[in-house]
Amino acid sequence: MLLWARSLLFTLQMFVTVWFYAALVTLLFWAPYSTRFAIARAWCRLQVELVEAICGLGYRVEGREHVPTDRPVVCYLKHQSAWETFIQLVEFPSQCWVHKQELVWVPIFGWALRAMDAIAIDRGAGHAAVEQVVAQGRCQLAAGKWVMIFPEGTRMPPGTTRRYGVSGAVLAAATDTPILPVALNAGDFWRRNGLIKRPGTIVVRIGPLIEPRGRAPEEINAEAQAWIEAQMKDITPGYAGIELERTKG
Repeated sequence: MLLWARSLLFTLQMFVTVWFYAALVTLLFWAPYSTRFAIARAWCRLQVELVEAICGLGYRVEGREHVPTDRPVVCYLKHQSAWETFIQLVEFPSQCWVHKQELVWVPIFGWALRAMDAIAIDRGAGHAAVEQVVAQGRCQLAAGKWVMIFPEGTRMPPGTTRRYGVSGAVLAAATDTPILPVALNAGDFWRRNGLIKRPGTIVVRIGPLIEPRGRAPEEINAEAQAWIEAQMKDITPGYAGIELERTKG
């Protein structure tokens, strides 16, 4: 019961505070991007700190030495829960996100995503979605921002995966930008669409850069997926790596 009550308390504050921070980002759409990003990062840092303080869910990062400081990258993150949407802002530099188009329809929150120059795609648009990620991602990389992608396209239950979408690899190949792979096991403690946040320590494992020069997007993608899923088997007991379905974009 105490675990349920703590999880509910954290969830309630998350939904209350997001509207304040999102409204602030939206109202400051005219401000420098660094200002808007600092506000978004502050909210994400608050969530990471509060989920540890209230629910006992902390984390550790392995492989920080692989994070480049002199150039932007395309970052591939394992997607299992809402937690990684916070930690990407806390641990990584100025960035934009590729996300499903439906999120921009959410009042205030969706407006904030627009103000943050996020790349909203129709996941059913196939090649058109890939072209959109490449066109907008190219501009974001040129501005010095990382492009953050959940290559599975949706939150996956622990022990499962699906074929990674190719848009990030196409962007990497088109711009000669490396991919930074990140494996994490947040879903072991915070399940998708679940209220309960179980205490423990999430492992965030950052891998070596994957250089795209002279390689086909499919080859780049295969290497990224192989590395991430191999790490998932190591940090998640019983991880099966089941491929559920093909993805587009």
